[in-house]
Amino acid sequence: MALKDRLEARRRPEAGEHTSIDSPLTVIAGARDEPKAVAPPVAEDMAPKSAGLTSTVATAKAAIHALLVERHADEIDITDREGVRSRIANLAEEHVKTAGITLNRLDYGHLVDALLDEVLGLGPLQALLEDPTITEIMINNPHRIFVERRGRVHLSPVVFENAGQLRQVIDRIVSTVGRRVDESSPMCDARLRDGSRVNVVLPPLAIDGPCMTIRKFSRDKLRPDDLLAIGSATSEMIEFLRAAVRSRLSILVSGGTSSGKTTLLNILSGYIPAEERIVTVEDSAELQLLQEHVIRLESRPPNVEGKGAIEIRDLVRNALRMRPDRLIVGECRGGEALDMLQAMNTGHEGSMSTVHANSAYDAFSRLETMVLMAGADLPGRAIQKQIASAIDIVLQVERVRGGARKIVSIVEVTGLENGETQVQELFHFKQTSVDNEGNAVGLHTATGNRSIHLDRFAERGETLSEGVFEAPAFSGVARG
Repeated sequence: MALKDRLEARRRPEAGEHTSIDSPLTVIAGARDEPKAVAPPVAEDMAPKSAGLTSTVATAKAAIHALLVERHADEIDITDREGVRSRIANLAEEHVKTAGITLNRLDYGHLVDALLDEVLGLGPLQALLEDPTITEIMINNPHRIFVERRGRVHLSPVVFENAGQLRQVIDRIVSTVGRRVDESSPMCDARLRDGSRVNVVLPPLAIDGPCMTIRKFSRDKLRPDDLLAIGSATSEMIEFLRAAVRSRLSILVSGGTSSGKTTLLNILSGYIPAEERIVTVEDSAELQLLQEHVIRLESRPPNVEGKGAIEIRDLVRNALRMRPDRLIVGECRGGEALDMLQAMNTGHEGSMSTVHANSAYDAFSRLETMVLMAGADLPGRAIQKQIASAIDIVLQVERVRGGARKIVSIVEVTGLENGETQVQELFHFKQTSVDNEGNAVGLHTATGNRSIHLDRFAERGETLSEGVFEAPAFSGVARG
């Protein structure tokens, strides 16, 4: 959306929408009713700009926005943030003098920041997106926004002025990745420029108004040491996984929603040698690989006429023609599972993917179901044989009580017997209690089973420390 169109759209309320700027829905609790004289900033004035706007500031914001459209819509360079801020500040100063408004320095700063975020960013959401402690933003409706911090969900003081403002932010997000969402197609997956995942649902499906969920990703790419620091794994587990990746074992990461599957996949991919060619396939590009020799492919939804869709399965098939040393499928959800398993069985060892499942055993059942979704007329035993020969290791991740994300189980596939995939567990997390703050308390331990791939590790020059599979590894509070 062009800047001029974006600014003009911001001025136009939706049909039937209540437009009074002083509506109680647009003023956050705690807003001051009376304007105050300008004063130098003091400690209490340093509140975050997401705390909301007073009614006086909100009214001034609407008027200044109109001036910005009228005078500068065709001149603003959106790449020059400081230049845009300067124009807004000049207009704000002019309006305050002309209208005879008295603002303190805090309100004046909020006014300029709110306008800048609306022109260049994502309006009220910008402060939440810039907060590094927030990992998820959940917009239930324009006036109720929840955020996740350190594994716990809180109601945010940030609100949208109305449903129209939220819709404009949604349109801005989906348009940047060439997607669309409207009443005829009211659901959409998209991403922000930093890779954060976005899901949108509009009315009539969303009864209480447009809703959006943003899964943020850390600006700093996580490394194995980060897993150790937060107690998600132990040094022994990390040592084994490093050897597994470098020895080209195929790995499946299993877990529930928001359990850390993609994050773990990112970390594991860091062990892939730099000289290998990696092709990633995803619905929404989220993986942030450290290597240079990476090809990233992303599926495409159908256009307005319902045509032109490119499915994950199409991309997996095409990826096999691109000479990958490793294939990484962000998430298996359907028939692409068959193509991925066939790739793992035909020379693309060391490939990785994720799947939604409650346990490693459930992951195999999920894979069987997804292979059947491909429409292949294969007997159950043939599918099970494909899985048993393709997958070497399954990592089960879980969000334990208190919000911490942990690798709760590492299992190896040992073969197929009597129609059942045989596995042995090497490491597991056992919760023993809950602390006073509601956090899970437990320990990671080795089970005593030794990996069946030790000879392969030795062939690849990967040696493990003595006692990796024997000694208890960790005890403590699960931290997020």
